Amino acid sequence: MGHRLSSDMNKIRVFVDHTLGEAQSVPLNKDQAHYIFSVMRKRIGDLILIFDGNNGEWLASINEISKKNGTLLCIKQTKSQINPPDLWLYFSPLKKTRTDFIIEKATELGVRKIIPIQTERTNADRIRIDRLNAHAREAAEQCGGTYIPKILEIQKLNEALKNFPSDRKLLFCDEELKQSKVKFNSLTKGKWSILIGPEGGFSDIERNHLLALEFTHRISLGPRVLRADTAAVTAISLWQNYLGDW
Repeated sequence: MGHRLSSDMNKIRVFVDHTLGEAQSVPLNKDQAHYIFSVMRKRIGDLILIFDGNNGEWLASINEISKKNGTLLCIKQTKSQINPPDLWLYFSPLKKTRTDFIIEKATELGVRKIIPIQTERTNADRIRIDRLNAHAREAAEQCGGTYIPKILEIQKLNEALKNFPSDRKLLFCDEELKQSKVKFNSLTKGKWSILIGPEGGFSDIERNHLLALEFTHRISLGPRVLRADTAAVTAISLWQNYLGDW
């Protein structure tokens, strides 16, 4: 039976938790099978795009169908693996939809790791990692990415700073700093992290602690007050433009 390349093939792009390679058989879970076969009405022989986060994107054909699972077969690689620069994002969780926004945009813009932090003014002290991972996967599926950032459990700010890697630098986006001497184009490339605070900003104790650290680079995101989710997108975009792979 020949393979059918439908006009809407590019709309069906699925992350699979299975190593991909030439002629590799790929099992589908119940949710994936429901989406591909029941929602999108795909049949045996139809082609879709899949990726595993490590081996690029692949064109795959549907080999087996059932209500609870199914099997795909890798045919050829359609996109090589593109990993983001070594950039981490530390951020204070916001209201549910705004946290989702940060996860989605960080995935699209290109970060390697996301670390939620709890500060004195953080409203949320618990997060659902499974939910955030699902949003990261969906963002990568929709934007054509081949990498999904690792999302860690929430950490207290003091603990995160205490365990901060010695070979990494921290970009402290300070909402109280309207004009900074440090500019993105004056920073050197390397391993970086971006720190975005909560809606109420950092406390004086937290700010003083951050400024006392030798790996901290305090920077302004402009003269206007930005919401935390806007600040995250702005900081990642500027970093990517000057120090990343754009």
